[in-house]
Amino acid sequence: MNSRLSGRRVLVVEDEIIVSWLLEDMLADLGCAVVGPAACVEKALAMIDGEAIDAAVLDVNLNGQPSYPLADALAARGVPFVFSTGYATNSLLDGYRTVPTLQKPFHRSELADALATVLDGIVKAT
Repeated sequence: MNSRLSGRRVLVVEDEIIVSWLLEDMLADLGCAVVGPAACVEKALAMIDGEAIDAAVLDVNLNGQPSYPLADALAARGVPFVFSTGYATNSLLDGYRTVPTLQKPFHRSELADALATVLDGIVKAT
C-alpha cells in the first residue's frame, strides 16, 4: 500500500476489460478506491459529473474515440489525471504532451509514481 495514495478515489477509464481489471487490482493494492471503470467517453463524463474523484487514469484511445474531452473536463474541475496508452507517447496532441503518460504495459510502481506526482501537484494537467 502507498500511503500517499491510500483512500484516494481514482477514476478508471479503459476500454479493454482485462486491462481495466488489472488496473483496478493495481489501484486496490495501492490503497485507492476505484471509481468506475468507464469504457466510453459518455459514461466517463457522467462519472466525472456525478462522483467525487481525486485523480483519474485515462486510456488515450477508447474504441477509436480520444479521451481528450475527459482530460478537459477533469482539468476544468482541478482533478489531476494521467494518460495510459499502447501507442507512442509522441502521438498525443500538443496540448496534452506534458501530462504524465504510462506506456502499456506498465508496472504498479510506475502507476503509483505517476499518480503520486499529479496528486502532489508536481505536475499540473493543462
